[in-house]
Amino acid sequence: MSGRRPSHTRNRFWQVGDAPQPFSPVSVAKHSRLRGATAVNGVCPYCAVGCAQLVYVKDGQCVDIEGDPRSPINEGKLCPKGANTFQLVQNPHRVTTVQYRASYSDHWEEKPLDWAMERIAQLTKETRDATFVDRDENGDLVRHTTAIGHLGGATLDNEENYLIKKLFNTLGIIAIENQARI
Repeated sequence: MSGRRPSHTRNRFWQVGDAPQPFSPVSVAKHSRLRGATAVNGVCPYCAVGCAQLVYVKDGQCVDIEGDPRSPINEGKLCPKGANTFQLVQNPHRVTTVQYRASYSDHWEEKPLDWAMERIAQLTKETRDATFVDRDENGDLVRHTTAIGHLGGATLDNEENYLIKKLFNTLGIIAIENQARI
């Protein structure tokens, strides 16, 4: 041969510096979608294991979610549900507004978040005021209500559970539970 490469080989190489590289111009121009993204620590929302995730954010948008290899819990691995957290976040059918259905209504209404927070506060106060027991039948001081309860989720950490317990005990709520049993 005369030192030339056969034409079918020559077209597969791209010159980078002095050495030919086995990349096309299209491949050379590509880069990771994570370039320029900020990794934010997150926790998988599905079960009580609490697998750590890295949520990549660029320009205020979530661009990817993957397992966090620094985590002693999951060491960067995710189950099939956890691996699809990005699709949960980016799903076009995901409801992102407050939906309210009044008693006996046959349809949902969209409401502002401030309205919903105020409504929850009002109903909590009304229920607590109507069901609060200061003393039991023996005259012992109890100061509680059994008409309100709280069930925590798997992704709550110890600090969040501590604050929830303090808040709800202050309101006299005694039915406080967490599915994760931490």
